Amino acid sequence: MKSKLFLSTVIHKRFSPFTHEFNYKVPSLFIDLNELNKLNESFTFFSVNSFNIFSFFEKDHGFRDNRSIKKFIKHYLKEYRINYKDLNIKILCFPRIFGYVFNPLSVLYCFDQEKLIAIFYEVKNTSNEQHTYVFSGESKMNEFNLSHKCSKQFYVSPFINMNGMYYFKNKISKNKINVTIDLYNQNKKKILIASQFGRLVNLTSFGLLRFILLNPLLGFKVIIAILFEAFRIFYKGGKYYARNKKPSDSISLEGVF
Repeated sequence: MKSKLFLSTVIHKRFSPFTHEFNYKVPSLFIDLNELNKLNESFTFFSVNSFNIFSFFEKDHGFRDNRSIKKFIKHYLKEYRINYKDLNIKILCFPRIFGYVFNPLSVLYCFDQEKLIAIFYEVKNTSNEQHTYVFSGESKMNEFNLSHKCSKQFYVSPFINMNGMYYFKNKISKNKINVTIDLYNQNKKKILIASQFGRLVNLTSFGLLRFILLNPLLGFKVIIAILFEAFRIFYKGGKYYARNKKPSDSISLEGVF
């Protein structure tokens, strides 16, 4: 099976106007979308598009409706004139646990046979809004170390304004993944670093249950950590930046890797 369990650590570190850092360990999924039916049939405690202890719902990504992730990817590859012959898509994301998930960042890797041709970074905020940053290029399928950048297009933290530049680093080597995003302000000063890194292991029922037994609130860990750290930042005197609610999900082609 090409789909894997990703044993990862997530780190957020803020540098301005004061230093603030937190990290937590959480399992993620690295799913080959060609294996969705196989995954649904292979595990007692894991389901695709239906409730279980662990589950993966396509409507949490892409168009976020009843259309599949593949339809979403194919639609925008066509719109952005990114050509392919034999499309294969893998997604890095958190699983639903007892029906709940919050994915601050999901990464969709698009391959044409043995080549990586595009990366879709889905960013969500706690208001359930989403923006997807798309980069295209050409790289090896199994191992790569990529860097790319774009301007900030989406309101995420209420304590960081919209003027900024993201620098992405995306590395896959052997059984390891490291995704890092640095945010710089208009004065080229680093404001924030967000990173998720860890190792890929075989996706098994035991591997999934091990984490839920050790931490029964694991599904809520991400959102609880974000809200708790937001309270700490506010208590320290972090400046609040208001904004208008986003009417719909958005997407932008940002360049090459």
